[in-house]
Amino acid sequence: MSGRVEGKIALITGGAQGLGEAAARMLAREGARVAITDVNLEGAQKIAASLNEQRKGSAIAVPHDVTSEGDWVRALNTTEMAFGGLHVLVNNAGIGLTKDLEDITLEEWRRVHAIDLDGVFLGCKLSVALIAKTVKATGLGGSIVNISSISGIIAGHNMAAYNSAKAGVRHLSKSVALYCARKGYGIRSNSVHPVFIATPILDPLVERFGKQEAYAKLARQVPLGKIGEPDDIAYAVLYLASDESKFVTGAELKVDGGISAQ
Repeated sequence: MSGRVEGKIALITGGAQGLGEAAARMLAREGARVAITDVNLEGAQKIAASLNEQRKGSAIAVPHDVTSEGDWVRALNTTEMAFGGLHVLVNNAGIGLTKDLEDITLEEWRRVHAIDLDGVFLGCKLSVALIAKTVKATGLGGSIVNISSISGIIAGHNMAAYNSAKAGVRHLSKSVALYCARKGYGIRSNSVHPVFIATPILDPLVERFGKQEAYAKLARQVPLGKIGEPDDIAYAVLYLASDESKFVTGAELKVDGGISAQ
């Protein structure tokens, strides 16, 4: 362990699998204590138990629906009670929707935005006071890392709801960055924009075409000729969570194999 986030406390939403799990493992490995939150409490508990086997007291699991303001308050309070504060919030929880514009129901549109955008807003709104207090007490920098998507920058013909929500996350992150800077909170806010990553969000495509063909179809769209791995995003989260990025705020970090360069 090189300790790039030694002494920091992080909360990661959607931490039971995929990008959230990878981020939780990465931050814990680099010295942070982590609160793993998810609607899938059993999954979050398994990840927390695994981390605690490696370093006792490094992780807790918290049940958390990111669309619920009450759940956010409880998750933040639980984290503060367990670890004494919060330095890093990773807003990772999200869902996808690939569907033609005319076929998207209003209910589907609202659900995607509720989880992918409203949940990020609630996290930012409700966490900044606790992060600012912890930063002041410890002298370690605060950071909000919002997981958007390359789909928040590049649109797709059959991804209207997802494009809209993830684009919202991108711009919300910038607004939060400016707000925290003006308030002098010592909190930076940035967004991460992955392309296709080998996580459960690709399961619908895998079920349709099989894993090998599905991944190959996606890889053909990426200049580097492959899809990403969860740790590709976890390393980006680690950089933004650490004080190595102390002069980076309001930025968007694309981890996309070059797709947005075309």
